[in-house]
Amino acid sequence: MQSQPHILVVDDDREIRTLLGRYLDGQGFRVSVAADRRECEQKLATGQFDLMVLDVMLPDGSGLDICRSLRDRKPHIPVILLTALKEDVDRIIGLELGADDYLGKPFNPRELTARIRAVLRRAAPEDAPAAPRARIYRFASYSLEPDTRKVIDAQGDLVDLTGAEFDLLQVFLDRPGRLLSRDQLLDLTQGRERDPLERSVDVLMSRLRRKFAEAGDGPLFKTVRNGGYQLTARVEAVEIEA
Repeated sequence: MQSQPHILVVDDDREIRTLLGRYLDGQGFRVSVAADRRECEQKLATGQFDLMVLDVMLPDGSGLDICRSLRDRKPHIPVILLTALKEDVDRIIGLELGADDYLGKPFNPRELTARIRAVLRRAAPEDAPAAPRARIYRFASYSLEPDTRKVIDAQGDLVDLTGAEFDLLQVFLDRPGRLLSRDQLLDLTQGRERDPLERSVDVLMSRLRRKFAEAGDGPLFKTVRNGGYQLTARVEAVEIEA
């Protein structure tokens, strides 16, 4: 990644483009802007970008279509979607299509900047070849290994998780501290073709809580009424030699 990350902002609102261009520039980013899909495609064809901030609603197409196409052509470019507050379906579909995060309009530029930095930190570097590395997550007294799909406790023993339980836990570890609704968890773990009224998430959460009851640092998960679930443990993502 360049020392000054290059951000592409795609939004048909001129005020938003101007605001973000000035604000992100002041935060140490290099910024290019596009008003619609046509201009976005032109920018992508001629420039190198480290991240895209993408509005879902564009005058000549959907940002979701751009996101879908980008996953096939340039999967290394992270995407943060901008959506209207009521566009929950678009947010869910965007995550399915590979968006790395989303932010509802209206938004605070400071929050968007924080999310940009967080996504850039998570993005895999495209540096010169180096020794193979693997990522593990450390939380409470446990570690999770995505590549081997193992969870290990402080004594080095495996925690017995089903595939669905493992997938649900990793969703939380990928989004530390985020409050995730039941619909989001269903989408991220099981796909949006499932019945959103089913209670499988609640069942899996109950199982995870039971299996991690001996974590030693208090409950790992918090239930927020009418909101969803939140992982309360501090998460550390560590790269190790593969």
